[in-house]
Amino acid sequence: MTEILRTPVTDASAWRTADYPDPAAWTLMLSDAHVAELNAALATVKAAGGALGFPRDAFPLPTLGPVLDDMFDEIQYGRGFQVIRGLDPQRYELDDLKMIVWGIGQYLGTGIVQNKEGDLIGQVRDHGDKFEGPDPYLSGVRFYRTSLDLPPHTDSCDVVGLMCVRRAKSGGESSVVSATTIYNEILNTRPDLIDPLCDGFHVDLAAKTGNMAEVTQQRIPVFSYYKGALACRYNKRQLELGAEKSGHPLTPAQQEAIDYFRELSQRPDLRLDMMLEPGDLQILNNRTTLHSRQQFEDHAEADRKRLMLRIWMITPEGRPVAPEMLNQLNTGPRGGVVVRQ
Repeated sequence: MTEILRTPVTDASAWRTADYPDPAAWTLMLSDAHVAELNAALATVKAAGGALGFPRDAFPLPTLGPVLDDMFDEIQYGRGFQVIRGLDPQRYELDDLKMIVWGIGQYLGTGIVQNKEGDLIGQVRDHGDKFEGPDPYLSGVRFYRTSLDLPPHTDSCDVVGLMCVRRAKSGGESSVVSATTIYNEILNTRPDLIDPLCDGFHVDLAAKTGNMAEVTQQRIPVFSYYKGALACRYNKRQLELGAEKSGHPLTPAQQEAIDYFRELSQRPDLRLDMMLEPGDLQILNNRTTLHSRQQFEDHAEADRKRLMLRIWMITPEGRPVAPEMLNQLNTGPRGGVVVRQ
């Protein structure tokens, strides 16, 4: 195990709600020239065949590119989240929006497969999957495929991007919270819970892989300190199910620690709420920032239902992350989800 940090983190990733009273601080408003560049880059990609998976240099952004390079630094070493605003999704076909999200993403990381269907750009919506009871994980269904409340968590990648195509009829508000600030709060109020969170947990992978018994081969800590950087991996229900399936039940201290983490992650003074509007693209660093979504009610018409486009990215050249946190999907360090049709 790596070193356990015993002092508070004071870098820009340790923020509170009060630090950002004005959304302009974390919003990039695209100019008309930026939108024109995106349209031109889209046309270039489509002329070359238009398949997802293209590299950064296939999507040239002469003036927006340097802005995104600066955003990369902010995501990796600053506050850890950003919203890009200014696109009108009604002007584009869905496949074109996917290519725009992918193209922007290649300036902020390298895209990876995010589900067993092999999607590079996933559709976050209510897919109508069937499950019993209140916990879709027990039926192998991922929460993002439902309309349920999605508690604060991190994803299995370095950086995640989420573009709003359509809002729900009601609900669906997004929230972000600093994992670094949560660490500082635990260190200040319950330092006895730091060690249990750093011990490592087998994480449930059933909903990602389709194998109801699969958990991470490696024990993954909720917090790890490596080369001067604190990183986080947290999904409360996946930790609990992983403990059950691996035959390594959570200790009382571990259960108390992940429960306290959940409590802190939902505190209004730590949580920053935002409603993503059509065209908004939220980018966040999974190592320093948790995200959540409120339950939503959809429109009856299929073409009006809530829809988000998601990209998962890795950034090996970015913020340092401890080796024991990298194999989150049993596919090697920073590996994506194995395609299983």
